[in-house]
Amino acid sequence: MNTEEAFELLKDAGVAEDAGIRMVRTWLRERKVNFEGTVRRKSGYILKDTDQAFNMLKEAGVNEAVAVQTVRRWLRDGKIQSIGQESPKVPYLSTQTPASHNSSDQERLIRQLQAKLKAQDEHINGLEQLHQSSVKTMIQQREKLNKEILHLEKERSQLQHETKSLLQENLHLRSEILKLKDELYKGGKKEPEKIQDSRRMTSPNDYRSKLGLSKTATHKDILAGYKSLLKVTHPDHGGNQAAFQYIKNDYDTFRNNVKG
Repeated sequence: MNTEEAFELLKDAGVAEDAGIRMVRTWLRERKVNFEGTVRRKSGYILKDTDQAFNMLKEAGVNEAVAVQTVRRWLRDGKIQSIGQESPKVPYLSTQTPASHNSSDQERLIRQLQAKLKAQDEHINGLEQLHQSSVKTMIQQREKLNKEILHLEKERSQLQHETKSLLQENLHLRSEILKLKDELYKGGKKEPEKIQDSRRMTSPNDYRSKLGLSKTATHKDILAGYKSLLKVTHPDHGGNQAAFQYIKNDYDTFRNNVKG
């Protein structure tokens, strides 16, 4: 400790300026302090321990109560390195050095940061679990939709197959009828007189029967039924050309009858 530091400490303890100067001169003669600037301190501490601080204040005439408060403040401010063995045992004189205070603060800060990191990890884990659950649900829904699509495609294929079968049966029956008519004609029987009015040749009930419609179905319903069959049997949609042509002829005949 040099003279400048000693004078500042005495001034901080409330010692009058004149008394402080005299005290510093005494310490300088007794070689308790060094002249200002002659010795550079190796650490941030001014006093080695509280014993040195109490003795210095006692020699300067500072009463014990003020000395205790002053030493406590110096210890907190980092001017004293450690607690001495002969210092007064007062409850509010901390037994921890500033270094230990700093270490305690650092440990507390580390614990707080660790707690924050743990909370963040838990939050991230929760988000990951939610994401995994959402992905799993979406995969299940997609698989369910794919199954439904396959089922619908299978039903459509079956309906197309049944429609083609019915049309083929219809064509076969029509062919058989034509054969019978031809045989009757060749057998000498006259073919029934053709009716010139095409509207009287085929009644709407015949078309309703062909399409599987009720007797109360309107002309509009019959046209819609033919259009649906034409769409299914169209060659561009995988249908049969002969069946398509047969249905189209019926459709054209019915439409002309309705217009006529």
